[in-house]
Amino acid sequence: MEKSIVLYLHYHPPLAWHALISFFCSRGSFRVEQLMANRYLRTIQLDDHTGWVAARQDTEHNQIVVEVSPSLSPYLSCLQRRLHTLFDLDAEPAIIEAHLKNDKTLRQLIANNSGLRVPRTLDAFELSLRAILGQQVTVKAATTLYSRFVTAFGKPVETPFPGLDRTAPVADAIANAKLQTIIDLGLTQRRALTIHQLAQKIREGALDLEQENRTEILRQLLELPGIGPWTAQYIAMRALGDPNAIPESDLGLMRALQLKNPMEVRRRTEKWQPWRAYGAIYLWHHLT
Repeated sequence: MEKSIVLYLHYHPPLAWHALISFFCSRGSFRVEQLMANRYLRTIQLDDHTGWVAARQDTEHNQIVVEVSPSLSPYLSCLQRRLHTLFDLDAEPAIIEAHLKNDKTLRQLIANNSGLRVPRTLDAFELSLRAILGQQVTVKAATTLYSRFVTAFGKPVETPFPGLDRTAPVADAIANAKLQTIIDLGLTQRRALTIHQLAQKIREGALDLEQENRTEILRQLLELPGIGPWTAQYIAMRALGDPNAIPESDLGLMRALQLKNPMEVRRRTEKWQPWRAYGAIYLWHHLT
């Protein structure tokens, strides 16, 4: 067996590594990503190449050490960028947290768990799919639905880790499927149609989730039936890299802030700008 390749990804300390990878694995499929001790295991598909990564934190050198399967060697530069994004390694906690500590609710949460990151994504469509599946259901229900999509549309991949054997679904695979196939995974026709239309628009090039114009992406997303402000802001937060995005209608945020409606959340979080996404992460972590 070929020896794995090792990447070293540096970050600005502190980094709450276990909280970050636990967030991923509590919302994903065991066949795509796993938590093994303090390592994050994940399958990868880049173009037609599949493989895996195994990442761990090196606190002494403020870096994430990532083992990469040899099958992904043609994509190391691309993979390194995507992993930086996934783990939100460019964030500067000292700056972000100094600002958010002006809020009395966040002050204590930050003191208890300094270094939380916004859990990002390797692929914007994958995250968008998860966001749609998570609409108005529990995390457990959304995870069950996502696991069905992985089984139906993911690619088989060989890894040295038991059970880690399938990639996340890509837009093309879902765009090429029949609508009824998606419904049969346990979705309503409306939600299945939202996912199908999103995948088709990406496949056709009518929607590019990787472009830099976040405002335009959000406009196009909100034009799709079945995507409202919560879904769009969640996608902006985790897939588009908007540090100021916040899903104001999120029930967890309202509960954590002891507020009754999205308008109150908007007013309460105005002073968090431009770091509202990080404030949301601290509140969600508090609720777990």
